[in-house]
Amino acid sequence: MQGWFKLHREMFDSDIWHDANTFRLFVFLIAKASHQDGVKIKGRVLKRGQYIRSYRKLADDLSYKEGRGFKTLSLSTIKKCVSKLVDDERVNVEETELGTLFTIVNYSLYQDSEDIKKESANGEKEEVRTNYELSANELRTNSEQEQELKNLRTKELNSTTATTTTQPADDFGNMLQTFEENICRLSPLQIESFGKWFDDFNQQPEIIIEAISIAANRNKRNFGFVEYLFKEWADSKLKTIEQIQSHERNKFNKQATQKSAGRYQPRSNYGNKPMREELLPEWFGKPEEERVPETVPQSNSQFEEEKQKILAELAAKKGRGYEGD
Repeated sequence: MQGWFKLHREMFDSDIWHDANTFRLFVFLIAKASHQDGVKIKGRVLKRGQYIRSYRKLADDLSYKEGRGFKTLSLSTIKKCVSKLVDDERVNVEETELGTLFTIVNYSLYQDSEDIKKESANGEKEEVRTNYELSANELRTNSEQEQELKNLRTKELNSTTATTTTQPADDFGNMLQTFEENICRLSPLQIESFGKWFDDFNQQPEIIIEAISIAANRNKRNFGFVEYLFKEWADSKLKTIEQIQSHERNKFNKQATQKSAGRYQPRSNYGNKPMREELLPEWFGKPEEERVPETVPQSNSQFEEEKQKILAELAAKKGRGYEGD
């Protein structure tokens, strides 16, 4: 899409002027919106002022240079900016199979080439001159403007190439493909969660690769284990691959030391509950002959003698009972 587009001055007096991300998003949508009815995008016919784009692609579109690299907005930031534009009645959104359909509200107000009227300081209306009324010295041709923009863009790209490394066009797509090739297939909800973790770690592919490598080496081929690693690193406030690798080395060395000393116990998925200890009887481990109770009679004759003695005592007690009656 080539050519120029217009911006209304009222935007500089609006709230979005003070919100850099929302302002950049709105200008981008205006610039990319179809300038006429009937434009077809992937089989979808667009009306004037409409544009189809996914939130994730918008995050890439609005990336900006920071230091020696590029900073990409998170999906939550993009959604927040879109919600603000919808609340301000600047755009309407509709979810489609191809992505989100953005419709610029009052697109004609921004782009129509009719003369714009404005109020002068004394209350009288005066016409703002159109481009056709400007002199040759005041207005250059579109081709001249486009050529200047191309020159500036070429200079910017050359400067960027000399000072920064080339960033993959779709880091998230590459990471998702790597995960599913080495670990397992992900459900739509897991893909969304995977994308959030990717954003939380500032879209550093090396961190995602580290988690995938650990899971594969330990044969933990499920998303739950990888997410467990992400949570552990986030809770420990680890933000770079160097910090994470140092953390994993220290954890491995600690476990190895405990294991060699006989104190290592693997962490349970159900919490660190103490194991129940069983108490053994005092006779456990003693020789068989020591376990025989001393009260057991040593012969049948002794047993019979004790039995007759007890029966005699019972008979005597019973006899005394009758005498009492």
